[in-house]
Amino acid sequence: MGITVIQLDSTAMPETGRPATRARSQAGGGPARIDLLPPPPGAGRDDHLHVGVYRQGTALVRRRGVDTPLEPGDLLISSAPQPSNLLHAVSSTFLWFRVPRFYLAPAHGELAHLGGLLAPGSAGIGSLASRFLLELATWESASGLPHPQLPAFRNRLAHNAADLLSLLITDLLEKESAPHPATRAELLSRIRRHIDANLMDPGLSPQRVARAHHISVRYLHRLFQKEGVTVGQWVRRRRLEECRRELARTPIRTSTVAAVAHRWGFISAAHFSRVFRDAFGISPSQWQTHASRPGPQDLAP
Repeated sequence: MGITVIQLDSTAMPETGRPATRARSQAGGGPARIDLLPPPPGAGRDDHLHVGVYRQGTALVRRRGVDTPLEPGDLLISSAPQPSNLLHAVSSTFLWFRVPRFYLAPAHGELAHLGGLLAPGSAGIGSLASRFLLELATWESASGLPHPQLPAFRNRLAHNAADLLSLLITDLLEKESAPHPATRAELLSRIRRHIDANLMDPGLSPQRVARAHHISVRYLHRLFQKEGVTVGQWVRRRRLEECRRELARTPIRTSTVAAVAHRWGFISAAHFSRVFRDAFGISPSQWQTHASRPGPQDLAP
């Protein structure tokens, strides 16, 4: 149940610049629309994403008030089968793929809000996706496979295409949401303040941090990578610093090492002791005993 071909032809209506679409026979040329994978049970008619590979002619895509001419191989990704921002100056040819959103779940769930994305077919993931989809459109007739083998190969290729489109959409969404370099430092500063405010929550995770700032987890990791540290390492470092500070001012009789560790988000006291020693070269209990002792401090981690 992999690939279903639906023949369509797209021509321009000069008075509106919008496409007029009509059915066409198989003998009329290469396929113009391909369904990838069957929709899951209960899926509605609108639970699809539409991916168009531009073939030839003249067409523009209007995004944020800017008209961009399409080049052969470019990909247009839309939640609508006939995107309102796709303008045809003269007759043009697209190869359209319809994909159930169910199979594109890795792309952050932001697909529901897509008005349209444009990927150049000449470079990067867009180039790979464009070539794969164009080859896929003509693969079955040229495969030479015995008929009994075709369904399994169709299904495998369709899933490969969906995976590749998920990767492409994820990349495009991250580029769309990436802040200007001038605001990247401000975003990172906000994220660090958010982490500091939630250090005591043992459930603090990259997923939660990313969700709170409306960015992808991948982009969050990229922000911290530029600082030479992972998100998890930063959270652990800040927790250790707060634990060290509290242990220094808390006598043993008032609060135990385990209690301090748990208060600052560490689930395991044994794990906390190991990472504390790795970070500061002294066990937390030794540090608490030493730091709370009156007199000169000659052992400060």
